[in-house]
Amino acid sequence: MINFVPNFLKKLFFRPNYSEIQSVNLASIEVISIIYIHCSMTILITIAIYFGLLLLISHLVGKGGNDAFFRGNRQSPWPVVAFGMIGASLSGVTFISVPGMVMNIDMTYLQMCIGFIFGYFLVAFVLLPLYYKYNLTSIYSYLDVRFGRVSRKTGSSFFLLSKMTGAAARLYLVCLILQQYVFDAMKVPFVLTVLGTLLLIWLYTHKSGIKAIVWTDSLQTLCLIVALILILLKASSMLNMSFGEAMTAVWNDSHSRIFEFNDWSSKQHFWKQFLSGIFIVIVMTGLDQDMMQKNLSCKSLKDSQKDLCSYGLLFAPVNFLFLSLGVLMMMLYAKTGTPLPIKGDSLLPDFIATGAMGQAVLVFFTIGIIASAFSSADSALTALTTSFCIDILGIEDSKEMKNEELRMKNPELTRKRVHLCMMVIFVLFILGFKALNNSSVIDAIYTIASYTYGPLLGLFAFGMTTRLMPRDKWVPLIAILSPVICFAIDKITFSTTNYQFGYEMLMFNGILTYVGLLIISKR
Repeated sequence: MINFVPNFLKKLFFRPNYSEIQSVNLASIEVISIIYIHCSMTILITIAIYFGLLLLISHLVGKGGNDAFFRGNRQSPWPVVAFGMIGASLSGVTFISVPGMVMNIDMTYLQMCIGFIFGYFLVAFVLLPLYYKYNLTSIYSYLDVRFGRVSRKTGSSFFLLSKMTGAAARLYLVCLILQQYVFDAMKVPFVLTVLGTLLLIWLYTHKSGIKAIVWTDSLQTLCLIVALILILLKASSMLNMSFGEAMTAVWNDSHSRIFEFNDWSSKQHFWKQFLSGIFIVIVMTGLDQDMMQKNLSCKSLKDSQKDLCSYGLLFAPVNFLFLSLGVLMMMLYAKTGTPLPIKGDSLLPDFIATGAMGQAVLVFFTIGIIASAFSSADSALTALTTSFCIDILGIEDSKEMKNEELRMKNPELTRKRVHLCMMVIFVLFILGFKALNNSSVIDAIYTIASYTYGPLLGLFAFGMTTRLMPRDKWVPLIAILSPVICFAIDKITFSTTNYQFGYEMLMFNGILTYVGLLIISKR
C-alpha cells in the first residue's frame, strides 16, 4: 500500500528506524515506542483542534452569496491577503526540499527567489491593472474579451485540468500519510479518510469561499512560520548557540554561497535562475486563477498591488530562513557524527524522525506539512468552482447561458452544486491515484501539469502585445499542439544530446503558442 511513499516520509510518518535512533544516543527502543504512540494521538488531537479553528473562522466570516464566494465582496484587507499568500505558496515540499538544497547547490536557490520578486512586481503592475480594468472575476474572462468564448473556455480548461490533477496528487500524499500514521490503527478505511478530509475542507469553504479562505490561509501561514521558527530555535539550541550566533555561523559557512556567475553550463547560473524565477511567477501566479483570486478580492487595485508587492518582498527572506535551517542541520549532523543522507530531501525529515529534536518539533513539522497541503487544497477547490461557474457555465454572462439557464432563478444554488461536484471529483481523483499506486504515474501527472501553463502564457502574451485576432475556433488546436511539440522536442533532445530542458521549456512552450496564434490570426 505504501510503495509510492518516499523513504524519508516512511521514516517521518511511520515507525522510526531504530538503528538511526541509537546512532544519535537517544533513549531505549521501548521509550521511543511509547513516544511514537503518544505522538500519533497528539497529532490527531492537534489536527482536530486545527480544523475546529478553520470552521470557527468560516463561521465568523459569515455567509455570502456568489460575490462573497468568488471575490470576497472585494473587501479583503490587503495585509491579511499578503500574509496568507505566504502559506498558499509554501507547500510541504518547501519544508522538505528547500533546506536540503544546501547539500548540493548551497544557497543558490535565492537567485531564483530574487527573480520571484521582479516577477511579482510585473504581475502587480502589468496583469493586475488589466484584470481590474475589466472587473474580472475569473482571469480567463480576459481571453473572451480579447479573442472570444472558445479561447476563454480553452484557457479555463487548461487551468481546470492542471489544478485538479496537481492539487489532488498533493492531497493524496497527505491523506496516505494520515491513513498510515493515524487511521489504520483505528481500522478506518482509506476512502473514509479521503472523504472526511475533503468534507471538512468543503464545510469551511462552501458558504463564503474566498472570503473565508483569505482568513483561513492566514491561520495556516501562522502554523507554517511557527513551525519553522521553532525548528530553527531548537537547532540553534542543540548547537549551543543563540539565534543570532546561529545566523552568523550560517553566513560564514561555505554552503552560504548565493551567486553563481562563472559556469554558464550550470543550471544554477545567475541569469538562468533569475529569468526562470520571473517567468515562473508570471505563469504560476499571474495566470493562475487559484493564486489571483485572493488578490482580486482586495478593495481596490492599489490595495491588491500593495498586497502582491509586500508578499513578493517577504518571499525571499522566508526562503533564506529555510536554507539557513539546512545549513544548521548539516552542522547538527556533523556534531552528532551522523552520516549525511544521500538525498537532500532527507536532510531535515530524517533527523526529525529520529526524535532527537523532541516531540514538539515532530508535531509542528507534521502540522506544517498538513497545513500547507490543506491550504493549497481549499483554495484550489474554490478556484476550480469559480472558473467552472464563470468560464464554462457562464453564470455571470447572459450571452453564454442557455435558455434553461436564463430561467434559473438561483445562480447561487448552481454554484453550491458545482462546489459539491468539485469535491466529489477531488475524492475520485485521489482514489484513482490510490488505485494506480505507482510513483511513475504520479510523476507523469505532474509533468503533464507543468506543460499546461505554457499555452496560457502564450495566449495572454499574444493578447497584450498585439492587436491581431486569431481565429477563435482554432485556438484549442494551437493550445494542445504546443505542449505536445514541446514534449517531443524534449525527448528527442535528451536522446541525442543528453540535454534535458528545465524551466526554460515553459518559455519555449509559450513562444510556440504565440507563433501558432500568429499563424491563425487575421488583422
